[in-house]
Amino acid sequence: MKEVLRLPAKRSCTTFKIIGKSIPRLDGIPKATGVAGYIDDYDLPGHWVGGIVRSGVPHGILRGFVKDPSFDWSKVTFLTASDIPGGNFIHIVRDDYPALTEKYVKYATEALALIAAPDAETLRAALDAVKPEIDRLPAALTLDEGLEANVKVWGEDNILDEYRVACGDLEKGFAESDVVVEGTYETGLQEQMYLETQGAAAIPLPDGGMEVILSLQCPYYVHNAVVQVLGLPKDKVVVRQAETGGGFGGKEDYSSMMGAWAALLAWKSGHAVKLVYDRKEDLETTPKRHPSRIRQKMGFRKDGALVAMEADLLLDGGAYTTLTRVILQRATLHATGAYRVPNAMIRGRAIATNTPPTGAFRGFGAPQVFFAVERNMDKAAKILGMDPLDLRLRNVIRDGDLMPHNQRLEEGVSAEAVLLRAAELSGYREKRAAYSARQADGLTRGGRARRGIGLSVVMHGGGFTGSGEDNMGTTVRLDYKDGLFRVLCSSVDMGQGSATVLPMIAAEALGIEVEFVRALPADTDVVPDSGPTVASRTTMFVGAAVYDACRNMTEKLQKYLCEENGGKLTVLDAARAFAARNGEGKLSAEGIYKGPKPASHANPWNDEKFSGDAYKGYSWLATVVELEADTDTYEAVPAHVTAVAEIGRVIHPTLAEGQLAGGILQSLGWAHIEDLSITPEGRYSTSRMSSYLVPTTLDTPGWTIEIMENPCPAGAFGAKSLGELPCNGGAPAFLSALDNALGVFAEKIPAGGEYLFGLLNPKLP
Repeated sequence: MKEVLRLPAKRSCTTFKIIGKSIPRLDGIPKATGVAGYIDDYDLPGHWVGGIVRSGVPHGILRGFVKDPSFDWSKVTFLTASDIPGGNFIHIVRDDYPALTEKYVKYATEALALIAAPDAETLRAALDAVKPEIDRLPAALTLDEGLEANVKVWGEDNILDEYRVACGDLEKGFAESDVVVEGTYETGLQEQMYLETQGAAAIPLPDGGMEVILSLQCPYYVHNAVVQVLGLPKDKVVVRQAETGGGFGGKEDYSSMMGAWAALLAWKSGHAVKLVYDRKEDLETTPKRHPSRIRQKMGFRKDGALVAMEADLLLDGGAYTTLTRVILQRATLHATGAYRVPNAMIRGRAIATNTPPTGAFRGFGAPQVFFAVERNMDKAAKILGMDPLDLRLRNVIRDGDLMPHNQRLEEGVSAEAVLLRAAELSGYREKRAAYSARQADGLTRGGRARRGIGLSVVMHGGGFTGSGEDNMGTTVRLDYKDGLFRVLCSSVDMGQGSATVLPMIAAEALGIEVEFVRALPADTDVVPDSGPTVASRTTMFVGAAVYDACRNMTEKLQKYLCEENGGKLTVLDAARAFAARNGEGKLSAEGIYKGPKPASHANPWNDEKFSGDAYKGYSWLATVVELEADTDTYEAVPAHVTAVAEIGRVIHPTLAEGQLAGGILQSLGWAHIEDLSITPEGRYSTSRMSSYLVPTTLDTPGWTIEIMENPCPAGAFGAKSLGELPCNGGAPAFLSALDNALGVFAEKIPAGGEYLFGLLNPKLP
């Protein structure tokens, strides 16, 4: 068991009854005892099983299907694009992703047809008995081939989207710089590796409607997708959440495909249908983190002041848009890092290739750009002869600074605070000096093992970019039934703890014990649309809507109490009295996220100019990684991580610590062992966990975690975002530690053994 040092969070003076306490998870016992029902646990008597006929080539023209006549096709349901009763698309950001390919195949493993069978054995036989006829075409499989646009994947130039951010006078800034530091940094694919694979079930209803149950993040996204492909009115489709065993973004968009496919098969077959992936199919076909290539150019004065920055950001979006547009937006807005930059030009482009579409992954484009900016800061520190910590402290954003996209941060900026505290807790300065001194002569453990320490500082904007949260209409309903206040919202618990955190917020607001509050699983027949479970927005924004619903509930009960009982009862007593007099299920109130009143310095977001107040609050994180590198095996293993985060008000400290440790560990895996690429056939290079390595408990470092509080007026009780923040800083800190241990400079990840061998032995062929 790795040592974990948990230091007390820094608290503000406000005293709460429930907020800030690490109560037991409200969903913990059902999950620990196996009572909780995941989608493959559902007993659907007489259900059929679904499967997908996929393309084996990355680009081509679909001519049809060859069916083996020896197979009895009357036993199964076979469905192609021509059978779809509604629109042949899955609406995400655009409508360019077909539910089933009609003519042009754009990536290997693309869905061409669906089959439903009464049992798994018959399904396997049917899948083996059909072969798609495809005229193969040349394919663009790399970023460079996509940019060349000799093969048209999307539009005329293969640019899915492009954004620019600029401030100051870039040319003048570089002219005034004493040192200009440039580098090109690359990051690879990353698999979410949620514990539960993708799965959905669909049940035809007697009235011609459809019920869909699945593992998901965004119930109303799935609802919209099913409504579109079936061509049904909205009230004829209901989407229910099964227990969701992890998502990390992987069930944000892809669940819409799963729900639509299951619903189409159920509609045509007339049977309930389950479509559940095994791990192989999940690894082979689902979206991963966007690969990136980023050219960074920074200008500095001799004292380390950052004067100018230019960044050219490329993301590989794969064959269709999915969520690439909004991922690119966040990446472009975060591309200058946690630094004050008076003169900047950021260009962000997403390129289409004939590869499986990439999609949402925890961090949502920010980890790629922080990797580039933090690596270039490390390179600059070496050229300037400065400690990487001192260079960062010289340039971090502070209260009052203006960001390149024209958002002024008047308060709540904690970059300097988390950096200083992380350096102090980790003994960064002393260790870095000691490891640097030992680096040349290899004195540790007989010269074979080298220790190193490195750091990073990052931030993350909470919620949707720009005006998204203002326009979302985030709505929560609170009702009282069977002795409990019930939180009804479309935000789902996928392991992150919202089924505990949202009731904690409600209980605090109502002034009652949390045992009298529960958050129900999402069901579009019951819960209002509070937006998707994405963008680290649940606690901050949905929590604020919960608070508003509680306020409205209290006002409703106070009026009743004042009229009937003189206002002397508690909220819980009042709810009981109301129910006794008016009947069960008659007491409810809605809450809507409204946000704080605009500050005097507010600059409303402008979509056309891609400028203004992009986020309502930023969270901050400093990560210090200490590692050991073996110069014989070229393995590098993280030994200890110190993380200091400022996330506004901390609702549940233990859950917050778990989010930090888990996200950083994902980032460390991406940094050095999670190796995934595209083969010449356009497929992912592995379909097995035995060859795609992720960190396990044996790879987990020791932890020192501290959380600072700097409450934000936009969030529930001052909470900021947390879920995605920790994925932003682990990888650059790991590579910074490699610098310190080995005296090499890595510019891409994963920095595995072969790559390190090449850096340490540059003259070998």
